[in-house]
Amino acid sequence: MPEEAQYGLEGVRLYELKKRLDERGFFAEVLRQDWTEFLGGDKVVQAALSMSQPGIVRAWHRHARGQIDYFIVIKGIVKIVAYDDLNGSPTRGKIVEIVTGEEQLRVVRIPGCYWHGTKNVGYEPSFTLYFFTRLYDYANPDEERRPWDDPNIIDPRTNQAYDWNCLLYKTV
Repeated sequence: MPEEAQYGLEGVRLYELKKRLDERGFFAEVLRQDWTEFLGGDKVVQAALSMSQPGIVRAWHRHARGQIDYFIVIKGIVKIVAYDDLNGSPTRGKIVEIVTGEEQLRVVRIPGCYWHGTKNVGYEPSFTLYFFTRLYDYANPDEERRPWDDPNIIDPRTNQAYDWNCLLYKTV
């Protein structure tokens, strides 16, 4: 089982995935039902694939009905960001940034209650595999959206609107 890293927002987790190398290339398990320390009681019910051109930001959105998202960047380099603006939360105003990519395979868990998004920070298209704990409901989507440059998402390090182009203060 890969080791877990904590990021200060409850439920945000990252696991290093193991690549099994041989002369053909590699094989890596990306998610297993028996990874109970990582999944807890989550049941993955849907998967999706996204391609983003360099510099593209896909943000901000969140899920009100308890969906949890799992991200695995399989090509390129992506910054994944989560922001807590929940009333009464002890981590209200906290931002978590995780940069991950194909060279160091990781699975990132983001509870849907947090505003979250991604940015391709590499120089080539990125491909991200997403797993969800709730089926997408086309008739009644579980998504709230904000613009990627919403001035109300404040970076606690600068007390300014979150800047997707700012370099990380901490890398993982």
